[in-house]
Amino acid sequence: MPRLIRLATAARLAGVTRVALQRKIKEESLPSFEGMVTEEGLLQVYPDIQFDDNTIFEQMTRTKELGLGIRAIERLPNKEVLAARLTALGKELSAARTELARYRSIADGLDERLKAWDDGGEDMQAAAASLRLWMHQELQADAERAGFRNLAIRDIFLRVMAAHVRLQPSGHEFFVEGADTLLEAALRAGLSPTYGCSNGECGQCKARVVSGEVLKVRPHDYALSADEEAAGYALLCSNTAVTDVVIEVGEAQTAADIPFQHVAANVKSIDPLGEDMLLLHLQTPRHDRLRFLAGQNVVLRLGHALAAEFPVAGCPCDDRNLPFHIRKIPGNHFADYVAGKLKVGEAVTLEGPKGDFVLRGASSRPLIFIAFGTGFAPVKSLLEHAMALDAAESMHLYWIVSHEADLYFSNWPRAMAAALDNFRYTPLVVAADMETAAVREASRLDGVLDRIADDYPALSDFDVYAAGPELLIDVARRWLLAHGLPASQLSVGVVR
Repeated sequence: MPRLIRLATAARLAGVTRVALQRKIKEESLPSFEGMVTEEGLLQVYPDIQFDDNTIFEQMTRTKELGLGIRAIERLPNKEVLAARLTALGKELSAARTELARYRSIADGLDERLKAWDDGGEDMQAAAASLRLWMHQELQADAERAGFRNLAIRDIFLRVMAAHVRLQPSGHEFFVEGADTLLEAALRAGLSPTYGCSNGECGQCKARVVSGEVLKVRPHDYALSADEEAAGYALLCSNTAVTDVVIEVGEAQTAADIPFQHVAANVKSIDPLGEDMLLLHLQTPRHDRLRFLAGQNVVLRLGHALAAEFPVAGCPCDDRNLPFHIRKIPGNHFADYVAGKLKVGEAVTLEGPKGDFVLRGASSRPLIFIAFGTGFAPVKSLLEHAMALDAAESMHLYWIVSHEADLYFSNWPRAMAAALDNFRYTPLVVAADMETAAVREASRLDGVLDRIADDYPALSDFDVYAAGPELLIDVARRWLLAHGLPASQLSVGVVR
């Protein structure tokens, strides 16, 4: 029986993204069986898989990590994890050798019994000879399949470097690489497991290990009961995966699943973005991080007098580091303070998250994102989340601005378009102030939006996410619905 490989594992073996494999399956060039593919099928589509030919995949991964604003992880596990994985793999290989020896013994026994047929009639002798010839040819052919040996070597190497994790009941999958804990790896993959302090104190990330082996790599003060330990419970924030594991854990599905929090953060940096934008980078303590979903807003409070609400301009993949795009508006006291008085190291209180402009995880349709001006911030958050999940068949960002200078962060979508074969970026310039009544009434925005219809005449095939000022969102909603987009496939976020 052909060996079946999980899609996530097959993508790593072939050095391509999971989306690329899904496209091959959709094109019917790669057969699949309940979400898995065979070794033969994978080698037929990617016949030149080489053990050490991972350059393009590694470059894409590192570019993606840079674009998502998270640290590039170290690929090599620490020595304790490496030793544990090698020990587990050694046990598995030993068991495989025992099983192989058993099959070889059965084959030898069958060969001996077939020899007894040599004293039978001609028909029996011919049948025995034919069966023996087939058996030996198959054994020899299996030993000579270089592609399979190469794939097996690559599989062993990758399993030492990273362990595969599947969550129940969602079925979500990810890999644990380097020195990451299970929680860190899940967040990096765009998932939203239940957790609290992420520092081994609260126990909220407690989950049951259904199968496989985990290893404690971080100390924790929270004490599991004897019954919990016997049932296989472990803290995601303190353990890593040694072998492939299945874990039973709760996950946030909607914004309502995320608790409202008060978190103290500090200013890590303030950098200019174009002429009138600032990138405010806040960092939370390791023991008190902000849990949120991509696309949500947070209230930033400076002391007792100044407060304003902004979308987090990044995904929860790195939940300690939170970017915000602050527009310098004359007369706006909060923006004036950030631009002229706020210092690195100063405390900022975070209150939130708020809003339900989040990805709909159940949909498998390709995605269109529309950002009006500073609506780019929450859209960027959603895009990073979708990229981390690596599940969308395609993504296309339309960033619509009044003037060319308003494309204040255009290097990011350009870099992502270069790194990912399923992401496109189209900047659209109105060449007039979008928020004036004259521009809206003259249908200038409709004319710009027509570019989307030119690219995608059948909008009903897509999920669309649009963010920006309320008046512009109203224009976009009317245009999208008039061009055949079902209301249930449109999500909007209002940026003030």
